[in-house]
Amino acid sequence: MNLNVKADKSNTYDAIVVGSGISGGWAVKELTEKGLRVLLLERGRNVEHIKDYDTALKAPWQFTYRGKLTEEKKKTHYVQRRARGYNEFNEHFWVNDEECPYTEVKRFDWFRGYHVGGRSLMWGRQCYRFSDLDFEANLRDGHGVDWPIRYRDMAPWYDYVERFAGVSGQQEGWPFLPDGEFLPPMALNCVEQSVKERIEKHYDRKRILTIGRVANLTVPHNGRAQCMYRYLCNRGCPFGAYFSTQSATLPAAMATGKLTLRPYAIVNSVLYDKDTKRAKGVLVIDAETHETTEYYANVLFFNASTLATTFILLNSISEAHPNGLGNGSGHLGHNLMDHHFRCGANGEPEGFEDRTIYGRRPTGIYIPRFRNIHGEKRDYVRGFGYQGGANRSGWQNTVAELAFGRELKGALAKPGKWTIGLNGFGETLPYYENRAYIDKTKQDKWGQPVLAIDCEYKANELKMREDMMNDAAEMLEVAGIKNVKTYDEKAYPGAAIHEMGTARMGKDPKTSILNEWNQLHEVRNVFVTDGSCMTSSACQNPSLTYMALTARACDYAVKEMKKNNL
Repeated sequence: MNLNVKADKSNTYDAIVVGSGISGGWAVKELTEKGLRVLLLERGRNVEHIKDYDTALKAPWQFTYRGKLTEEKKKTHYVQRRARGYNEFNEHFWVNDEECPYTEVKRFDWFRGYHVGGRSLMWGRQCYRFSDLDFEANLRDGHGVDWPIRYRDMAPWYDYVERFAGVSGQQEGWPFLPDGEFLPPMALNCVEQSVKERIEKHYDRKRILTIGRVANLTVPHNGRAQCMYRYLCNRGCPFGAYFSTQSATLPAAMATGKLTLRPYAIVNSVLYDKDTKRAKGVLVIDAETHETTEYYANVLFFNASTLATTFILLNSISEAHPNGLGNGSGHLGHNLMDHHFRCGANGEPEGFEDRTIYGRRPTGIYIPRFRNIHGEKRDYVRGFGYQGGANRSGWQNTVAELAFGRELKGALAKPGKWTIGLNGFGETLPYYENRAYIDKTKQDKWGQPVLAIDCEYKANELKMREDMMNDAAEMLEVAGIKNVKTYDEKAYPGAAIHEMGTARMGKDPKTSILNEWNQLHEVRNVFVTDGSCMTSSACQNPSLTYMALTARACDYAVKEMKKNNL
C-alpha cells in the first residue's frame, strides 16, 4: 500500500478511541466525562440517532422486496447473507464483503457492521454478568490462563454500567448468575411461567428459568422512552428504548463538548515511539479519499471489535514489535473463541388453548448454566445455558382456499398452536490453535492486507452439544410439554457473533497480551477493552462484561494519567 501521509501536529488529543460500538461508546463517555479531549475514529459512515433509522417506522408493504434480499445483495454480501438477521429491513447496517474480504482457512461467519454505533445497533441486547464460576474456570480446569481479575473486581462496574444503560430483569438469587441493578422485568407468558414452576420444583431449584435480562427499557430511563414491544430493534430504535451508542453513550460524550467524532476513518496501524516505549498515535486511511493522516494522543483505547482490533495490532510492526504491537508473548491473534449454539429441543404445550399473547416482547427466557457445578462430572468441562421462549402462531398458518368470507375472517382471528423451544449456548475453550493472522496475499478496497481466520469447534464442544439437546428435551418433558423433538442445526464459529479472546488478559506477559487493567503489558498507554481482551468465554452473552471492563479501564487510565504514569 502506497502511503501518502498527511502529518499535522494539530491532530493531537488527550485520548483516541478506535471503534464506536458498544465498548467504544462507553470509552468515549467515560473519558470525556472525566475531562479528556477525545477523538473517536469510526471506519464507516455516520449514523445519527432517529434521523438515520430509515426503515424503523416502515410497514412491510413499503419495502420493494418485502424484506427479501436481491441477488445483487447476495453477491456482494456473500458472508453476511449467512446471518439469519440480515434482510432488506436492515441491509444498510451490514458490511459489503467484496470491499472488506477475509480468508476463511476454516469456515468462520464474520458478521460486521461498519458505521457509527457498530453492532450496538444490531445486537440481541442480552445482558448477563459473569461470576467467579467463569473468572476461575481456566485456573480450575487448566485450560488457557487464569483471569487476572475476579467477580469482586467487576461487581461495582457491573452495577455502574447497568444503572446507566438500563437493563430489565428479575432478581433470582442464583449464585452462578449474579443479580444486577435491574429495571422492572418483562413478564413471562402463561406457558413460560408454568414451565418455570415445574422445572424449578422438579430439580429443587438446581436449575432455574428466568426472563431474559435485556437492555430494553421497561420504564422511561435517563431521558429515553420505554420499549414499545414492536420487536423491530435491528432497524434502529427511534424511541431510544434499547441501549446503543446512539441512544445513550454518544449523547453523554457529546454533552461534555470534549468529543470529536470522525467517521470514514480506517485505522491502519499504531504509531510507536521506540525512545519513550509508548504509542504516540495512529495512522488513518480516509475511507472515501484514501488519503492517510496521523492522529496523536497520550492514551489509546482499542474498541474496533475483536478481529478488527487484532488486525490493527498485528499490522503495527516496528523494530521493537516485529510481530505486532505488544505481541512479545506470541499470543496476539490466538485463543479465538465464539459460543456454539443452534442446538436444543422444542415441543408443544397443551392446556393453554384459551390463552394468547399480545405485543412482541424483545426478549425470551433464559436458563443459566447448571452442568459441572453441582458435583456431577460430565465427559466435557464447562457448560451451557439456554435461550428460548413460548409463542403462539397466528394467521400465517391459515390456508386461504379452506375458507372465505366470514369463515375466513374467523379463521384469521383464531391463533394457532402454542410452541416452546430451548436453544443452547455453549462455552468454547480458549485453544491456542484457533487464531487470526494477517494474509498478505489479498487486499481490501483500501490496499490493506486482510485477516485469515483459522478456527473450529473441538471435541469438548461437540460432546457438550449432546447434553444441550438431551437436557433441553428432558426439561420440556418434565414441564409437561408434548411432542418434544431435539435438533442440532450445525453452527460455525462466528455465527453467534460473540467472537473474543485474541488479545487476552492475564497475569504473565509471557502468556497474555493485557494486564488486569486491559493495558498492554508492553505498551502502557494502550488499552484494549472490546471482546479481544477476554480470557475465557463463559456461556453467557459477553457484551455487559465488555461495558464493565471498559468503564473500569477508563477510570484506571485517567487516574494513571493524572499521576503522569502514562
